[in-house]
Amino acid sequence: MRLRIETFSVTANNVTYAVVGDAFGYWNFFPGTGEWGVVPMWGHAVVEQSNHPTIAVGERVYGYLPMATHLDVQPSNVSNGGFTDIAAHRQPMSPIYNQYSRLNADPEHDAAHENERMIFGPLFKTGLLIENMMRRAEWFGARTVVITSSSSKTALALASVARHRSPGIVRVGLTSPANTDFVRNSGFYDIVLPYDAIRDLPAVASVSVDFAGNAQLLHTLHTTLGDNLRYSCTVGATHVGTGFGRDNGPIPDPQPVLFFAPDHALAAIKEQGPKAFGEVVAESWRHFLRETEEAVTVDERSGLMAAVDAFHAIHAGRADPSMGIVVRP
Repeated sequence: MRLRIETFSVTANNVTYAVVGDAFGYWNFFPGTGEWGVVPMWGHAVVEQSNHPTIAVGERVYGYLPMATHLDVQPSNVSNGGFTDIAAHRQPMSPIYNQYSRLNADPEHDAAHENERMIFGPLFKTGLLIENMMRRAEWFGARTVVITSSSSKTALALASVARHRSPGIVRVGLTSPANTDFVRNSGFYDIVLPYDAIRDLPAVASVSVDFAGNAQLLHTLHTTLGDNLRYSCTVGATHVGTGFGRDNGPIPDPQPVLFFAPDHALAAIKEQGPKAFGEVVAESWRHFLRETEEAVTVDERSGLMAAVDAFHAIHAGRADPSMGIVVRP
């Protein structure tokens, strides 16, 4: 079956896919020629050609797509709500990424918020799963969560879910001086500090969630909180070229624990059941959409070169956090 890609979003999440692509297999989803690969995106597509008896030309789907104009898939496990691509090269990775929703029977589809789903959807679920993990662990005895790269969309999602589902937890956002006003005005955090004021963090029992991927920043965060840091979670890599993966000396305990969202998603669905988990996601998503209406504006662009330009801007740290970029290739 051939999909014609209609729209996809470009976010810091896509930069993370590229940065850790070799280690986590992200380059394997959409291989190019030789050692090249295509950066994965989340978006919408329409069936342009179909050899499947129950999926018609013209039907629309949502899922994991390449930064490209078309994608060929081998649909299996077909239901009214979706299908799985069983192309051989995609099978070693998490099955979460191989599932496509058929919009005609997709309970998460909202025609009025297709852009928001592309921009925030996968990132939102990661934030929700982090909060879910922390809450089940009773926040490791902490009453404060410190979030780096707090202007990033996954960080905003985590802060939003924590505010509604763990209201006793104080949310502290760390960000660059240039993004401080945006993060404060977003209303998702109780305390907002620029990175150069990290030593002003409250000296209380805390957990940290690092979206920056900046080893030097993480080292400083651990050193500053000291024995007050009860758990350290690392997620993404938004600060490419500013310390990611570098050796800044031994990081004081507790040692950072990598959070891989697909594994936690499968565990949460198994524990809560698909229906209950879906209801939790839907309720929190509605809250988040209302809260981001004024904080983030959708910026629609046309052509693959617009996607390339957006990716470069995010990679270089020049992107405006108040804009959500959607590309029509």
